[in-house]
Amino acid sequence: MNSISLQSSRLSARRKFYDKVVKYVVIFLAILSTLPLLLIFYYVFSQGASSVNFHFLANLPKPVGESGGGIANAIIGTLILVAGASLLALPVGIATGIYLSLRGKKRDGYIVRLALDILQGIPSIVIGIVAYIWIVLPMGKFSLIAGSIALGMMMLPVVARSAEETLLLVPASYKEAALSLGAPEYMAILQVVLPAGIHGIAAGALISIARICGETAPLLFTAFGSPFMNMNVFKPVSSLPLIIFNYAISPYEDWHKLAWGASFVLLMMVLILSTGTSLILRKNHNS
Repeated sequence: MNSISLQSSRLSARRKFYDKVVKYVVIFLAILSTLPLLLIFYYVFSQGASSVNFHFLANLPKPVGESGGGIANAIIGTLILVAGASLLALPVGIATGIYLSLRGKKRDGYIVRLALDILQGIPSIVIGIVAYIWIVLPMGKFSLIAGSIALGMMMLPVVARSAEETLLLVPASYKEAALSLGAPEYMAILQVVLPAGIHGIAAGALISIARICGETAPLLFTAFGSPFMNMNVFKPVSSLPLIIFNYAISPYEDWHKLAWGASFVLLMMVLILSTGTSLILRKNHNS
């Protein structure tokens, strides 16, 4: 009896030892996975934070040879491009998510889901080339609207799939209760099911916006860039990724500093969107 008890005690101690080892290994690997992000953030902060001030944020770029200058046109251009892409992608993406949550198990739902998965896997530069052929060439010029359409194509699958997954988590009793009270199906979805999943849909929208904020390749073929402040949707427009790309490959030291400053601003924008997404998801989980 004592030998059995001793053997069980040894086995329990061994299990506890392995449990602690695995726990610390997982913690170490989790910290290791965040290390590249921290190093990138530190390097961009150390290189670009010193360039950011009111003059940098509020002024237009200077011509070659003149010191100073800012990225106001790139900030405004990025906001307009993202707003245009959101206006195009969010309604279509949410409607597609609703459709997939209702008919996802049927053949047409499978085809739509497969198309979204393929679209999400297409490289951004390919989407830029397609937008160039479909939009820029027929129009005969680069434009803000072409850039928004290209970014909207990248947003669409993320918004649709996140909306689908969120709506599938809404209890079926919500919809059934609305239908039992005499509400038509579309009214039950719009006024009961959709509001119940609004936090998850909003989080998916923020994730998709954070994804497209730093895209450069599609904009090289569509928006192209401009050194001026432009709000005309039928003319080229600058953006933070474009100005970073153009300034980083230039031979001028002043432009390199501006590129680092623009990188810092873009990183902070993505960080704010990611933090907002986490807060929304946490609030949705707690509620």
